[in-house]
Amino acid sequence: MQRRILGGTGISVSEYALGAMMLGAWGNTDHDDCVRIVHRALDAGINLVDTADVYAAGESEEIVGKALKGRREDVVLATKAVSSMGPDANHSGSSRRWIVRAVEDSLRRLGTDYIDLYQMHRPDPTTDIDETLSALSDLVRAGKVRAIGSSTFPAEQIVEAQWTAERRGHLRFRTEQPPYSMLARGVENAVLPTAQRYGMGVLTWGPLSAGWLSGRDLSASSRAGMETQKFDLSIPENARKAEAVRALSKVAEEAALPLPHLATAFVRSHPAVTSVIIGPRTLDQLNSMLDGSEVTLGADILDRIDAIVPPGTDLNRADAYYLPPAIKDASLRRR
Repeated sequence: MQRRILGGTGISVSEYALGAMMLGAWGNTDHDDCVRIVHRALDAGINLVDTADVYAAGESEEIVGKALKGRREDVVLATKAVSSMGPDANHSGSSRRWIVRAVEDSLRRLGTDYIDLYQMHRPDPTTDIDETLSALSDLVRAGKVRAIGSSTFPAEQIVEAQWTAERRGHLRFRTEQPPYSMLARGVENAVLPTAQRYGMGVLTWGPLSAGWLSGRDLSASSRAGMETQKFDLSIPENARKAEAVRALSKVAEEAALPLPHLATAFVRSHPAVTSVIIGPRTLDQLNSMLDGSEVTLGADILDRIDAIVPPGTDLNRADAYYLPPAIKDASLRRR
């Protein structure tokens, strides 16, 4: 497993990261099997494990903590906060009040006294970024967090956070974690170039585009019930995705590659990308992904992918996983 430096942190991380979203009630409910998945990933050379407090309501963090006992010092451990963790409106967001509590909760569930990378899971339009960075900086200085980052932030908010940190004397986001795949290339427009401009590490998620690029029959997708709008082929955007998948499958076949290997190699090929987060539910899925960890794509194959899904294009805007409040809430567009 090759290593890359995580932005300007000096931290060396594997080109694959283990995403723990599917460990627990959202995916694999067998804790012993989940621990085996984590151990297999570590034994294969993966040293970055990424989870979040909201994954299975904290269960994922608990499983990761159990799996890392005795191996914690060899792992770059990342988690996230912002999403709701209960009915209380103050148990979510990126306010100082919640972040301080959320970090303590994550430390307890993970069974550790520090987090290597603590990320804001989504932008929080209700909280001044100055408030958020101030709280995160204090947590770093207290030794509870080593570095801070963002996840699924649009380019303009990445820039705002960088400028705010500089003006107000806060520590700055060192990483961004965007969704990125052959079907969802919107981040190529501004997010990835912005991260490069500020020397940020980039940890991408969703390389298989929620299963579209897994090589499985989409109609049998286990996630279709959770995200119907992303799989309903009567939706024109999804019909375009299905057509693209057929064309990309042909590229993979002619290159003698499984489609998932083509998909992850494509993401790794972008110079802004530090590590690709893979999120297996089973040990077999992990082993299959690991088999493609050394695949590299030549310019000819990358050109063919560009011809199928043009650079900077999201075939379905829902795959960006973030819409500004003014787009989601009609009242913000009308008097």
